Amino acid sequence: MEFLPKDLVAAMRAAQTRETGRRSRLRVVAGDAVWPVLRRWRGGFALNAAEVSHLRGLVELYEGGRHIATALIVASEIEGGELICSVKRETLVTDRAALDFVRAANAPVGYLPPA
Repeated sequence: MEFLPKDLVAAMRAAQTRETGRRSRLRVVAGDAVWPVLRRWRGGFALNAAEVSHLRGLVELYEGGRHIATALIVASEIEGGELICSVKRETLVTDRAALDFVRAANAPVGYLPPA
């Protein structure tokens, strides 16, 4: 890419970032602010640096309208037009409370009322 003109490389990167953001349904919510996630991997994710320049703390991850995780961002840095966020902890969101006991494999789900 070093032999291409700088404005052409910048336009190609901008188009790639736009297309990645359009394809992804994954987004980060911090307070009232919402940003689309460009890439995600174990231990972090990338946001568009043009939209946000620094991010730390507790954020929520959504896929479309479904809340999928809560993440704690401990560090963020800008690399190549992307804000790379390093995550210390990511907790998946479930639709029911966690059990505080071991459920047997053949245990009844509920009891029938007396007849």
